[in-house]
Amino acid sequence: MTTTRLTRYDRSMLRLMNDRRGQAWYATAARRRLAVAAHITLTVAIGALMTHFFLAKGEPLWPVAAMAVLLLPWMVATGVINGATRGLLELREHVLDERQSAERSRVLARAHRMTTLLLAAAAIALLITGGAAGDAPKAYAAPLLIAVLVVHWVMPLWVAGLRAQDEPADEAPEPGAL
Repeated sequence: MTTTRLTRYDRSMLRLMNDRRGQAWYATAARRRLAVAAHITLTVAIGALMTHFFLAKGEPLWPVAAMAVLLLPWMVATGVINGATRGLLELREHVLDERQSAERSRVLARAHRMTTLLLAAAAIALLITGGAAGDAPKAYAAPLLIAVLVVHWVMPLWVAGLRAQDEPADEAPEPGAL
């Protein structure tokens, strides 16, 4: 950490992100991958419901209710990933140590490369679909671009969750040692 004084907000967030009470949720790599997979699945489901809501002719309200129900487990999965990364993406830069700051830079760079490829694929898909249909598929352009924006927003969290390492095991004293 740098010599910058920590604000009350910084201390509160640091304490929250280093709270080990939920460690059982992300103690192993398999659990962290499961949390990331659940977060991705919930994000896709919420996005699909949102797309359906905006593209449906009658605008039924059931997708809104379903999205509200899915938001709670989505927030829990977000918290699990943030706990696993010890708040790597949530804490301010001056709160992180040099190792965490370097890891944050690596995570953001990898996530940026991945979302750049996703954005290029979305643009190519729209151009190909528009060329085959004779005009641009206007109804799907906005939902697709919003989906890519959401993925751009949460991709660093997913990458950080997948890159998080196991906590070092507490060393038990050897039998007969003082």
